Amino acid sequence: MDHTAGEVPPGTSASSAQAARDLRVLFSRLRRRIREVARDEDLTPPQVSALTLVGKHGAATASALAATEGVRPQSMAATLAALERHGLIRRSPDPEDGRRQLVTLTEAGRERIAGDRQSRGEWLTRALQDRYTEAERETLLEAFALLERLTQP
Repeated sequence: MDHTAGEVPPGTSASSAQAARDLRVLFSRLRRRIREVARDEDLTPPQVSALTLVGKHGAATASALAATEGVRPQSMAATLAALERHGLIRRSPDPEDGRRQLVTLTEAGRERIAGDRQSRGEWLTRALQDRYTEAERETLLEAFALLERLTQP
């Protein structure tokens, strides 16, 4: 259930509700900023997203990629066609069902993803170095250890 800015879910403290709102906003802004760092002028955001998805999951059908991204199969087909024109993906027959094609990364696609990841990592490292003192970075590391609990079941 989504609560508006002034509401506090029953049984929770105002500080928990505020921390949850602030954390969502912060992560959204940080994710957007990190994406901007390796922004590819020649690829659209959906193309970057699809390329990353193929890199994470390996060989997949266009329909499976569309379902994962929550887009129509026709939209994914257009996105994949553009990535193929850029030489970043290849399509090959599915060995289990020749009517389907599997999408995989080319070497250029793998290099592109690795380069983007490196650019983002370097930017984040530099930003942490330039914008925070050593004591502040130590505080961030302590906060990350606490936030790690959110990932636990």
